[in-house]
Amino acid sequence: MGSPQGSTLTTNMAGLVDGSSARAEVSFIDSLPVYVKELIAGGAAGAFAKTTIAPLERIKILLQTRTDGFQSLGVYQSLRKVLKHEGVMGFYKGNGASVIRIIPYAALHFMTYEQYRGWMLDNYSFLGSGPVVDLLAGSASGGTAVLCTYPLDLARAKLAYQVGDTRSKFGSGMKSLYPRPAYSGVTDVLTRVYRDGGIRGLYRGVGPTLAGILPYAGLKFYIYEEIKTRVPEEHRKSIVMNLSYGALAGLLGQTFTYPLDVVRRQMQVGTLQCSTIQGDARYGNTYEGLTSIVRNQGWRQLFAGLSINYIKIVPSVAVGFAAYDMMKVWLRIPPRQKLQAESSG
Repeated sequence: MGSPQGSTLTTNMAGLVDGSSARAEVSFIDSLPVYVKELIAGGAAGAFAKTTIAPLERIKILLQTRTDGFQSLGVYQSLRKVLKHEGVMGFYKGNGASVIRIIPYAALHFMTYEQYRGWMLDNYSFLGSGPVVDLLAGSASGGTAVLCTYPLDLARAKLAYQVGDTRSKFGSGMKSLYPRPAYSGVTDVLTRVYRDGGIRGLYRGVGPTLAGILPYAGLKFYIYEEIKTRVPEEHRKSIVMNLSYGALAGLLGQTFTYPLDVVRRQMQVGTLQCSTIQGDARYGNTYEGLTSIVRNQGWRQLFAGLSINYIKIVPSVAVGFAAYDMMKVWLRIPPRQKLQAESSG
């Protein structure tokens, strides 16, 4: 009597064993548009890379902005100071804003790079398919991602700039050594900045950011793709190789554009800075910021925190590119050659 039910159960179990759920997953992934897959791959790669280097990013911002008590410290001493006054979680102050920003930023950065690159190949064939296209597509995608997510980067910088004796507050009740106006979180930063300065306030420092990201993003993608073409085909999917030429791409690209990053940070936290910085950090534009820093703080300040940036850029860009390539494989994104053939057809 129970044989029909039994056979149905047996069939269902067999389906599970055969991997019907896996086939459902396959059909779902394959049904996603390519640009959606690229968004997912880019966002995941960015979040993973940013979390890896969060403590070093916090210290870099403190050194760039000449925060009280950090002007004359090196990387190791700065790490110890943050640990002493704020504990382990102090290394991740502002990281929430950073991760919130980096997911849409990296998603847009990688996805628009692929889209811009394909568009250029389809419409401007005289550019060829080599380094010029990678350079232009990388620059355009970097600018697009920055404009869409800049307010979150501003919030991250302001949160990371604040230093407080969080351990003292819970101990003997001692007054904080760093009595700065405190923001309670990302929403608080965005709300107060918008109330005080409107849209222009939310985009304060975007000039040097764009001036830095356009060449940096272009060089990063150009160097990465150029190195990949010089690696034998059988080694291109190696994680170690992806990490290696991703790190080199980030290292070289960052070296040429770092002074602009320093100007950007000082413009972002200008309203929080007191008399600890020589001169006025409220620069009107990028050129004024560069000349003022050299005149009042010395040319070395343009490279403050560069050593820690080298330390963090290697794992950051390397992990980002490697994770993106791995996510493309997992999401079964077709190779560029196949996409170009389909679009041409």
